[in-house]
This record gives sequence, C-alpha cells and structure tokens, in this order.
Amino acid sequence: MTREEKVKYWINLSESDLAVARTMLENAHYLYVGFMCHQVIEKIFKAYFVKLKDETPPYTHELPYLAQQGCFYETLSEEQKLFIDRLNPLNIRTRYPDYKDNLSKLLTPARCTEIIEQTLLLQQWTIKRIS
Repeated sequence: MTREEKVKYWINLSESDLAVARTMLENAHYLYVGFMCHQVIEKIFKAYFVKLKDETPPYTHELPYLAQQGCFYETLSEEQKLFIDRLNPLNIRTRYPDYKDNLSKLLTPARCTEIIEQTLLLQQWTIKRIS
C-alpha cells in the first residue's frame, strides 16, 4: 500500500467508527459512545502519523502517546489535549465490569452528545492537517 492508501484506510475507519458512535447514542448505549469516540480519534491520529512519518503507527491505544510519537502533540490546543486526556480511559475502562457502572453514571445522553461533537471537531481538525 502507498502512504496515501494507508492514510485513506485509517481515515475511512475513523469515519465508520464515528457513524457507530452516533448509532450507539441513538440506541442509548452510552457506554459505547465513549469507546467508539476513542476509536475515532485513535484511528484519525494513526492516519496523521502515517501522513507525517510514512511508518506503521505504534500499536497503542494511548492517544497522547500516539500524538507525541507522531510529532503533532504540540500542535494540539490545550482544549484538545484535555479532551484526549478525558477520552483516553474510555477505551480500556469500558471493558472491565467494575468500571462500567461508574462510567455509565457519567455518560449521560447530554455528555455523550458533547463527546461526539468534540470528537467530530478533533477529527475534522486532524483531517484538515492531513490534506
């Protein structure tokens, strides 16, 4: 695959995951909204990583680490950095029963709508830089 094909691959996965996050919200599966939004950002960051470095992205789910390794962490605004810090635990913690109850209480319909909106903004910001 060429670099451009790899970038497109990751972008397509990111866009598909955003559609799934929206479906989870519509169907009141709030816990999985956060998980899927994490996946959206992870995959768009991997697209950006490939665009900048023409290397295989690290096998990690850690969003700040991925941005740092891709050499674009410093281009993120403080608000974006805070968002990925809040989004980061939703990837792992949604997999463990003891965290699910606590997260379920925090992931209200309004909060999930906000997470999707912030995810879309960061995804679009990243795509703009890729282009």
